[in-house]
Amino acid sequence: MSETVLVVRLDNVGDVLLAGPAVRAVADGADSVVMLAGPRGRAAAELLPGVDSVIEWSAPWIDPEPRPVERAEMLEFVDRIRAVGPSRALVFTSFHQSALPLALLLRMAGVDWIGAISEDYPGSLLDLRHTVDGDPPEPERALSLARAAGFTLPESDTGRLALRRPLPDVADKVGDPGYVVVHPGASVPAREWPPDRCAAAVRSLAAEGYRVVVTGASGESALTERVAGNVATDLGGRTGLAELAAVLDRACVVVAPNTGPAHLAAAVGTPVVSLFAPVVRAARWAPYGVATTLLGDQQAPCRDTRARVCPVPGHPCLSEVGADDVVEAVEAMTGAVA
Repeated sequence: MSETVLVVRLDNVGDVLLAGPAVRAVADGADSVVMLAGPRGRAAAELLPGVDSVIEWSAPWIDPEPRPVERAEMLEFVDRIRAVGPSRALVFTSFHQSALPLALLLRMAGVDWIGAISEDYPGSLLDLRHTVDGDPPEPERALSLARAAGFTLPESDTGRLALRRPLPDVADKVGDPGYVVVHPGASVPAREWPPDRCAAAVRSLAAEGYRVVVTGASGESALTERVAGNVATDLGGRTGLAELAAVLDRACVVVAPNTGPAHLAAAVGTPVVSLFAPVVRAARWAPYGVATTLLGDQQAPCRDTRARVCPVPGHPCLSEVGADDVVEAVEAMTGAVA
C-alpha cells in the first residue's frame, strides 16, 4: 500500500526553505509527499525537491494578518485534507508556534498519525510529541523531527538547503555571472537596513568596480529604484521566486537582511553578507550551510523581542552598520574586485 505523507510549514518563503532538508528526508521514505503551505510560502514549497504537490491554506493562528476563524472554512479545509488521504503528517513550526490547532483539524480529516515539536500537552492530537534540546539552526530543528518520525536523509545528501533545478535562464536580465546582489527589503521593518545605507553601499560597491544588481518584491519597486540609483541594475518587481533564485545563483555574493531571499541565496549556494537584526536569534535563523558574514549588533536592546517594528529609537542594531562595512565584507568573500 502506497503511503502519502503530509508535510506542513505555514509561514513565509524563508521558513519553507529552511524545512527543505527535513522534507527531503520524508520524501526518501514516502511514496508521495504533499506539502501544506501558506500563501506567503507556497512559491517556495513548489521549488523544494521531494515535494510532489502543494496545498495552499492560510492558517489564522500563523498568518501575521489573519482572517477571522470561520466554521465553514475550517470544515472545507478538513474536507480538502480528507480528499488527499495522507496516512501520516509532520507539522513543522517555529519554536513560538503551536502545532496543536492544525493537529486537531488533521484528526478531523482522518489522518491516522501526526508528529510535531510541542512543549504543550497534546492529549490525543499527536502520536509523536517531539522536543528539541538547545538552540539549533532551524533546518536542524526540523530535521530532528523527521528523524524522530523515522525519516532520514540518504547518505549522499549533505543536509544543506536546496532547490529544484534547472532554474530559469536570466542572462537577459543580469548578463554574465559574478555580480553582487543587494536585496534591501524584508518582511517586517525591524529587520531592514535603512534605505539610505543600502543606497550608499550600492554606490560604494559600484565605485570599487563591482557590478551590482538590486532585487525586490513587486511591492518594493520604489525602494529598489531608490537603492539602485543610476549605478546598479534594478530588478525590483521584475522576477518571480524561481527567477530570483536564478539571479542569486549567478551572483558572487548576496547582501540582504534576515529575509526569504537570504535563505534563497543559501539554497543555491551563494555566500551571504547578512544584515541581521537580533529581534530573532542568528543561531537559529542566519543563512544556513553557506559562507556568511553577520553584520549588526547582536546584543542590541531589541534582541529576542520578535518585534515587527523596531522598539528602539534609531534602529541602532543595523543603522550603525555602514556602507564601508558591507564593502569590506564583500571584498573578503570575493577575494578580489569582481
